[in-house]
Amino acid sequence: MKNGSDTDSWRVPPLAYLDSRPLEHEGERLISQYVTVRDGTRLAVDVHLPGEAENGGPFPAIMVLTPYYRRFALRSGSRNDIDACPTIAFYRDMFVPRGYALVVVDVRGSGASFGARDGFRSPAERLDHHDVADWVANQLWCSGDIGATGISYPGAASDFLASTNHPAVKAVAPLFAVWDTWLNHLYPGGVLLTCVTKSYGQLAESLDQDNRALIPPYAYFKDDDLAGPAPVDEDADGSLLAKALHEHKANFDMQDFAQQLRFRDAGLTDNPDYTGAWISPYHYANRDTDATTAYYSISGWMDGGGYSTGTIQRYLWLDNPDTRLMLGPWDHGARANVSPWRENNDPQQPIVGAAVLRFFDKHLSRRNTAIEGEKPVHYFTMGEEKWKASDTWPPAAEDFTLYPAPSGELATTRPVEEGTDVYQGDYACGTGMHSRYDRLYIQNVETYYDDWDGREDLMLSYTSDPLDTAMEVTGHPWVGLHFAASEKDCSFFAYIADVTPEGKSLYVTEGVFRALHRKPGAHPDKIPETGPTHSFRQVDAQLLVPGEPAEARFELLPTSYLFQAGHRIRFSIALSDSDHFTRIPDGRPPELTLFRAPDQASQLVLPVVPRTP
Repeated sequence: MKNGSDTDSWRVPPLAYLDSRPLEHEGERLISQYVTVRDGTRLAVDVHLPGEAENGGPFPAIMVLTPYYRRFALRSGSRNDIDACPTIAFYRDMFVPRGYALVVVDVRGSGASFGARDGFRSPAERLDHHDVADWVANQLWCSGDIGATGISYPGAASDFLASTNHPAVKAVAPLFAVWDTWLNHLYPGGVLLTCVTKSYGQLAESLDQDNRALIPPYAYFKDDDLAGPAPVDEDADGSLLAKALHEHKANFDMQDFAQQLRFRDAGLTDNPDYTGAWISPYHYANRDTDATTAYYSISGWMDGGGYSTGTIQRYLWLDNPDTRLMLGPWDHGARANVSPWRENNDPQQPIVGAAVLRFFDKHLSRRNTAIEGEKPVHYFTMGEEKWKASDTWPPAAEDFTLYPAPSGELATTRPVEEGTDVYQGDYACGTGMHSRYDRLYIQNVETYYDDWDGREDLMLSYTSDPLDTAMEVTGHPWVGLHFAASEKDCSFFAYIADVTPEGKSLYVTEGVFRALHRKPGAHPDKIPETGPTHSFRQVDAQLLVPGEPAEARFELLPTSYLFQAGHRIRFSIALSDSDHFTRIPDGRPPELTLFRAPDQASQLVLPVVPRTP
């Protein structure tokens, strides 16, 4: 009962549903052309149609809106097995042979499309998505029913499309996609995720300007037979492509762009209204509109620095009986099974694809899929290696509180005496290159945190006694820290690990938080609360007074993990992850004093799901 085959969780498990939907069409017909949107910008569009009949159909259409090339040109003499569509082949091979038209769009400023990108998910793109959907709905090969999906950037684009309230858009499946771009992606916990902003910026430059010299670090695009974006059919000599690439010279720089948005309410220096909200799906979502669009939100337990949180936020906010949520043992894009207890690393994307196919079959093809008879939430518990279903997220749980105690112990009882631990921050502290963050910038990670054991030596750690019984932690852990620091600001990196009876430490989850943002405050509208919340606005920022006591409460990334009997829980605190985040303050590693006292009790709070004996 593993890897999507748990019949206790689904009436029809995803892979079983896929087995019931054999290929119905052979081959494909490819149409490639420019579509002009409202401001006159021409966008490159590929339409992949089931290929038996010249005028077959009409078909429901699934849109993928991407900055990662709808299709590559191939070098002359390229090998026969090269696929010109490495970023969309997953969708093409899943949907087109089963009776769907796949419409893939180079977003403005990317691929063979004209225009320029003035930011990460420019507001202009959202209107483009509506205009392309309008064109799709009026084509003879389209049945009039449109869906949208995609991983990461294209996933958020499907959110943006749904928010335009186009009447033909009946269902969207945002996969591994943010809801709040500022907090889920650029500034987890208020700390700049530099590994992404720097590396993504180089990736964007290499693709948008067809600079192949910058491609080698990015595994998906580095094949020598891939020769830049494919021109559309009408552009036989490539002259239109050359003009489009020239317009891309005006595209934004990711690092410069992100650094201007240091607070949630900070805007670009030349346009203060252009804040993180403008590039976030939540800002445009409308409950009245979205009630007419079915949503399937999918993510994984190690999906970047907040994509799983964003996926949950989307699900909790939407007011739609056809909204569904799936959280698997996955990294960004379900490229790998991230559970340290996995028996194998079988491909995971077919599970996601099969679930989305079933969802679209109901809402676009009007097939009888029995999906409506299942619980709306499915999640995978690592350590137990089992899929589960629930009527709600999070499932019912009880808070289990652990307290830092003397001699590095993690106690179940609140401290009764005054105590402190002093920790000197070490900027050599990092989480390596096999972390949840590295897949975000197209690194080919297959085994996660296999080098975790020993990294806690550079941290302040507390370890519990061996557990008497197994403990399932499912939901949103959070921490409350009573502390003093030697500097006016610092960043906390809090980790939970599973320590086996043999003494090996296994990473479970983490939380990141900048002390400057510790003042409690509500999220903006449309960001549901799942734990301690903060506004992350500049007006609420509070510097520390060096040496004076302060308190910070913050949420860790959600998880579902079974700690086995005899294992121990470890709680660790660091003041840097130099492999991935900016350091605060730079050049001056802070000294932290953590308080362990009756009225200043630092704590770790775990959501524990009751288990039947």
